[in-house]
Amino acid sequence: QVQLVESGGGLVQAGGSLRLSCQVSGTMVSADAMGWFRKAPGKQREWIGNIGRDGATYYVGSVKGRFTVSRDNARNTMYLQMNSLKPEDTGVYYCNRLINKYDWGQGTQVTVSS
Repeated sequence: QVQLVESGGGLVQAGGSLRLSCQVSGTMVSADAMGWFRKAPGKQREWIGNIGRDGATYYVGSVKGRFTVSRDNARNTMYLQMNSLKPEDTGVYYCNRLINKYDWGQGTQVTVSS
């Protein structure tokens, strides 16, 4: 059974940085396109960015140039480096496969203060 465990969230001031981790077990992190998703308060969960099987990365416009998705195949972990954080980046961040989602993990809370 595939398990996804997100970590690395916290409280940070606007302009700060955080690096989120997604530890994958039960499958290889490189087996499928994997993405990061965010659920902001009062909003639906949205796709933020993803890394394809070939390592290509894609981002929603609001985070392009500030966030970077990467993975470490040896650690079976995907990362989200978030720089120049803004209050509107606040939310619970999740990782999952892009297509045919696995069960969602618990997510990790990111709070950006102004």
